[in-house]
Amino acid sequence: MVRRLKNAQLQTLSLDSGSAVPLHQQLFLALRSAILEGRLLPDTRLPSSRTLASDLGISRNTVLSAYDQLTAEGYLVSRIGAGSFVSDQLPDDLLERKRREEETPGVKTRDIYLSRMAATLKGAPPMRQYRGLPFSPGLPALDEFPFEDWARLLARHWRRPKREFLVDNPVGGARVLRDAIARHLGQTRAVRCHADQVIVLSGSQQAIHLVVRAFAEPGDSIWMEEPGFPGIRESIIGAGARPVSVPVDAEGFSLQNARALAPEARLACISPSHQYPLGQTMSLARRIELLTWAKEEGRFILEDDYDSEYRYAGRPLSSLQGLDDDSRVLYVGTMSKVMFSGLRVGYMVVPEDLVDMFLAFRRTIDSHSPSVPEAALADFISEGYLAAHIRRMRLLYEQRQNALLALLKDRLGDILTVEPQESGMHLVAYLPPDYQDKEIERAALQSGMMVRALSGFYSLPTEENGLILGFAGTAEKEMPQLVDKLRDIILKRGR
Repeated sequence: MVRRLKNAQLQTLSLDSGSAVPLHQQLFLALRSAILEGRLLPDTRLPSSRTLASDLGISRNTVLSAYDQLTAEGYLVSRIGAGSFVSDQLPDDLLERKRREEETPGVKTRDIYLSRMAATLKGAPPMRQYRGLPFSPGLPALDEFPFEDWARLLARHWRRPKREFLVDNPVGGARVLRDAIARHLGQTRAVRCHADQVIVLSGSQQAIHLVVRAFAEPGDSIWMEEPGFPGIRESIIGAGARPVSVPVDAEGFSLQNARALAPEARLACISPSHQYPLGQTMSLARRIELLTWAKEEGRFILEDDYDSEYRYAGRPLSSLQGLDDDSRVLYVGTMSKVMFSGLRVGYMVVPEDLVDMFLAFRRTIDSHSPSVPEAALADFISEGYLAAHIRRMRLLYEQRQNALLALLKDRLGDILTVEPQESGMHLVAYLPPDYQDKEIERAALQSGMMVRALSGFYSLPTEENGLILGFAGTAEKEMPQLVDKLRDIILKRGR
């Protein structure tokens, strides 16, 4: 295979032939500045003298003179047969500049004006990207995914792509995918919709963002579960609205508690089929009560149905949206749990009279999502691959939950209180009051495990103390040594 070396792109260089400064010196200073400012990184190959001379409309000798001076001063190195490269051993003046920067670390603070919505997010901790680690909640069994089938479906569409998939994808997503999702949700979640009501997005977080922005003015109250998914809180705050944390109980979200806290709330954000992170299922009586509230008050409900495909006990539960007779529920789902998060596909099902508004709203963020992967995903669903994969994973995840549960009770039963979950991809293990779950989370992360602190999902003061452990994406054979490692971490930080 021929190795291609990519030259630096120097189209922004500008030389002034009328200047008193010679052209070779102008070129030297321009290249030197680009190197010192980090625009030309170490080991970057510069264009040949002949190519750069042609691009700039100057003589080759002028370029050679500038290159020679840069090489003599240590900014460039010449490699026989390969060309001139930015040196990775830079001169003293740059080293001195780096030394000064190291003496004053950190981001410089400035007095700048931000909108109310942006100001609430300034200083927020960075997103943690550790979802691939053992025990990561929501991490599927990536090694069990049928990648050969997926690759074949992708190749089918890339080999002879239809013109419609190479131009602008519809704002709501490829029609074939919206149709496939609508049929899938109707069969598996009793969602009542047709393809036009489905809007394909870049993950469920984008759907949550759109719903919150659609119904909340800055300062408005929005109900969310306590504890609850941090992404919902972030979207509410990002919209300038006020998150109202409503404590859940054994029956899930309580309308009575919500009304006592903020009767004027414009939106309820809930996960009725599998509350996150505690795992309760919202009772039928409370579902009907909440739907009645929405209908009578002219309000709406965001139903986050993030992992309800994996149910291990009892009959599959229908969605809240399927009970809605007044088009008050906006249903949000994702492919991250049933496939993989790198696919970046989520979706929402919206009432018919709101479709145009949400499509226009989505257009303000991005015009459309990638079309060819959506076409492959439509085939993956329509041809039965997704349903077969979910069936296999349901059995596998039940087995992995049982294995982890047995290990926790055997090796940490004197410390942790943990019970099986009827659905989902994680366990909640409760700790005694004299153990600090956030300290254990930090120590586990340093040891290569993603164990989430339960108290971190509460926004109100709480005495709840525990660990959220994902079992779906962790192989059973790895669990014994991981649980032993976790036990050591807990014992070192207890009592």
